[in-house]
Amino acid sequence: MKRFLPSLALLGLLSSPGFAQSIKRSDYPIQAVSFTKVKLADNFWLPRLKTNTDVTIPASFQRCEATSRVKNFEMAAAKSGKFATIFPFDDTDIYKTIEGASYSLKLYPDEKLDEYMDELIKKVAAAQEPDGYLYTARTIDPAHPHEWAGPERWVKERELSHELYNSGHLYEAAVAHYEATGKKNLLTIALKNADLVCSVFGPGKRG
Repeated sequence: MKRFLPSLALLGLLSSPGFAQSIKRSDYPIQAVSFTKVKLADNFWLPRLKTNTDVTIPASFQRCEATSRVKNFEMAAAKSGKFATIFPFDDTDIYKTIEGASYSLKLYPDEKLDEYMDELIKKVAAAQEPDGYLYTARTIDPAHPHEWAGPERWVKERELSHELYNSGHLYEAAVAHYEATGKKNLLTIALKNADLVCSVFGPGKRG
């Protein structure tokens, strides 16, 4: 009981408005602003963002289709075929393009782009393994994964597998997509993968 009382006192101190304000004042004087709250009305950046929306993003998605990056996810969902691109981090080109398209979607709403991303996210979800693992270079053919991947999950993570690298780009895309659209379809995929990563890595686990 005696040890419990100081804990209560500390909890009360931490929850007091004065203490919270003192912490806030000691933080950085400039805080980050969500991209959803930024509005541009200039003659330099705004036209370039419009070009990004009209030209760059569609070209990037088309490139992902043409170079079989999307096909890798389709094959991973079917667990059939042969990894069709060169590097195991090629998955991230889809994530990065979704991230950029999400930023654009907030500035220039586009129903067709929104629907396309939803269909693409369905393919990403179908490629995810039941425990959250998402890495097409292994899932397509687990018995013959990409040479950079190693015979088992994570064993070459510190070398060339890029398993966690891919996850990081997935998370960034998921946050951007959720903030821009309010949809949780990609966020759910990312959270499931993050739960797996947290169960594998950390103190007393894989380093």
